[in-house]
Order: sequence, then C-alpha cells, then structure tokens
Amino acid sequence: MPDFISIAQYQADLKNGVTTCVDTVNLFLKKIEDKKHLNAFIEVYAEEAIARAKELDASTGKKGQLHGVVIALKDVLCHKDHGLTAASKILDGFTSVFTATAVQRCIDEGAIIIGRVNCDEFAMGSTNENSRYGKVLNAADETRVPGGSSGGSAVAGQDGLCMVSLGSDTGGSVRQPADFCGIVGLKPTYGRISRYGLIAYASSFDQIGIFSKNIPDAALMLEVMAGADDFDSTVSLKEVPAYSSELSSDKKYKIAYFPEALSHRGLDPTIGAAIKNKLKEWEADGHLVEEVHFDLMEYIVPTYYVLTTAEATSNLSRYDGVKYGHRTKEPFANLDEFYKKNRSEGFGKEVKRRIMLGNFVLSSGYYDAYFTQAQKVRRILTEKLHLIFNDFDFIAMPTSPSVAFKLGEKMTDPVAMYIADIYTVMANLAGVPAISLPLFTHPTNSMPFGVQLLAAPFNELSLLRFSNKVL
Repeated sequence: MPDFISIAQYQADLKNGVTTCVDTVNLFLKKIEDKKHLNAFIEVYAEEAIARAKELDASTGKKGQLHGVVIALKDVLCHKDHGLTAASKILDGFTSVFTATAVQRCIDEGAIIIGRVNCDEFAMGSTNENSRYGKVLNAADETRVPGGSSGGSAVAGQDGLCMVSLGSDTGGSVRQPADFCGIVGLKPTYGRISRYGLIAYASSFDQIGIFSKNIPDAALMLEVMAGADDFDSTVSLKEVPAYSSELSSDKKYKIAYFPEALSHRGLDPTIGAAIKNKLKEWEADGHLVEEVHFDLMEYIVPTYYVLTTAEATSNLSRYDGVKYGHRTKEPFANLDEFYKKNRSEGFGKEVKRRIMLGNFVLSSGYYDAYFTQAQKVRRILTEKLHLIFNDFDFIAMPTSPSVAFKLGEKMTDPVAMYIADIYTVMANLAGVPAISLPLFTHPTNSMPFGVQLLAAPFNELSLLRFSNKVL
C-alpha cells in the first residue's frame, strides 16, 4: 500500500487495484505494533478489522463514502460488544451494549474500526497523563505530552496508526492535542453530531470531534456523522451540507482577532508573533482582518470549570459499582460505605478533584455565588460572540498558549493546567464550531503549533472552505 495521503487518494488506489482493504489493515496493524511504546491504543481489534476488510474487498455494488477507511475511537465512544472504560478503573470489565450513532454511521458507510485509543480519565485532562492505562507519548518528541484529553486519538492520527480518529471536545480536548501533535482538529457546533453513545463529562459542552491529516477528510467525516438522531434530544435538525464536495470557494472572508488574546501574558511570544504574521498574510490575500476588543478573557476559564465540574458531578454519580464496573473487595458496613469504597478506589485523582469542585459550586450557600454567576457569564459571552459573527466570518486566535510541554511538567499544578485552556474553552461555552490548523513549527524546539478559527453556529462549511485554502 502507498503511504496514506487522503481518503480520496486511498479509495482511488482501491478502485485501481493498487492496494486492498486487507493489505491496508495489515499495514496499520504492523504500525500500531511497532509504535506500541507510544501507548496510544488501549485495545486493537486485529482479527475483527481483518475480517471486516475481507468483507469489504469482496463486496460488489455501490461503495460507502468511508469504504475501507481505517478509524480509531477514543475510549469514550460506545461500540457494541467492545470494551469501554473512559480510561477509568471504575468501568473495569464493562462492555458496551450499543453503538454510538456517530460510530454506527461510519460503519454503515464502510469504515473499519481498528481499535480504541487512550485518553484522560472521563475526558478530564489536558495531557493524557490521567489515564488508568498510563500516559501517551507525543510522537514528535517522546519526552512531551500529546495533549488531552484525546491524546491517544491525536497520536494515532499524527503517527499514521489510522487514517482518521474520533475524539470528544468538552473544552478543547480535540483542538489542543491536534495543536500539540501537528494535525487538524475539528470541533463542530454543539448539536451538529449526535452525542448518543458518547460517555458524558459535561452534557451542555461535550461534542464529538475529528482528527485528520487534511481538511477534505475532516469534511467527509463530518458529512457522514452529522445530522438528526431520535436518540439525542439536543442534536440539531438542520440539514447537513455536502461538506466534502463543496470545499472550493474564492470568497474573501472577514476575520476578527482579539488583541487581548494575542498579547496575553501567558502566551508564548513566538506563537503570538507567528499568528500575527499569518493574519497579515491573509489580509494581503484580500481577506478583511480587523481587531475586536474582547473584555471577558479573564472570566472564561473560571466560568468553564465552575459549569463543567458541576455537570460532571451529576453525570458521574451513576458510577457506583452496583450494576457494572469496579466493585470493592474490602469489607463494608453499609450501602453508603460500599459506594464510598467503590468510588474512592475506582476514580482517579483528577476526576475526584473535579467531582469535589462540582459539589462545592452546587452546594447550599455557594450555588448563587458560583454556578448562577457562571451561567450569567456564559450567556454574556455567547451573546458577544454572536454579535461579532454578525460582522465577521471567523475569529482567529491561538489554540494553546504554548507548544506541547514536557511529561509531568504541569501535573503538580492543576491551576496552571486549567489556565492553559484559555483559548479553547470559549468555543464550548458558546457552542460554536472551531478548528485547529497545523501551520507552524516552533524554531526553538521544532514542535508543531497552529492557529484556531471559530465560526458562527452551523457555519462549518465556511470554516472548512477557508481552512482548506490556507492549510
């Protein structure tokens, strides 16, 4: 099989007899085995993937849009009769009893699911060091983190262990690892893709996202997965454009940027300078680029963590060790103690921290001071962004304030870790689509970094068109 370039090229090679689905799967299985030390995969479905490939090679008639495409799934996406743990001990031994809508739509279009990949426990983390399966290594520099929480998905895409991979994005968990690993990371509008079968972290923030090496592949994946679903009451009923066939456009776009974001004290000056230069290039190409002042930057991260930890507290209350998952072997005196032992043993440190934060902000006497105020800030932020999108097509900003940092560098300071989410959580608070584009390499350490673009709700087509032009 030739080196993978794009889904379109691969499917042309299949059609012309240059390769087969079986040869392709075997090649990816070998790559996964060779790069086992990166710890990207939790489980590889080798026999199943080969059987599926044989079935596709033998098929006649019309081929699906994802015919033969090799996909990896983050360990928060349900796949019937396969293990599912959200990288947590609390779900030890659990097997999914149904398949997520997004995953099923990929399978229905001919995709091959090659395995499930590592992540931060319950998608809580920015480094993929919070997994019960151990840390994932960045293939560009194995002494650095791949980002999180979808670090396994990012590394699988980065190092050619699959063609595309799926993750989840609650506050940047697709875009930030994509930035750290030098690939494309797309978070669609909230409700664009059904969340049915996605393990919930914070239900009003979560969205399934896409990792790819190029824009056409991301567009095709979005086209396949998006759309109405009777199993998700929050999914949009809006018509799904033919993203993959409508990427060509000569339109000149209006791009806003926040000077407060590009001059933030926590931003690596090299990253800020690179993005400013890129904005000048876009302006020279005929796009309108203007600064827009935004006075809520310092409120974004606190608002995000108040609201998401509150929602996580509610969502994770179902994991008690009674019907499935980890159950203590220690003696217990009553049901309350049984719950405590199961959850204390089953949840990791970061998950426990966020559960406690969530219970605190929802507690009597603090609810109005924290949760209610955070909801107000979220509404104001959303309204401000919508006003900006009345005049502009996109908002450009960094994806992360730094390149991928060293393993263990921020694990002793969770506050510093949280603050590093300053540029990504905005899109989730407002529910708007955003994409991270790998445009740069840092001159000091040769690590990749990119630029992030936000668009108005359900304006993924413009976002993809412009991204395809500049990438």
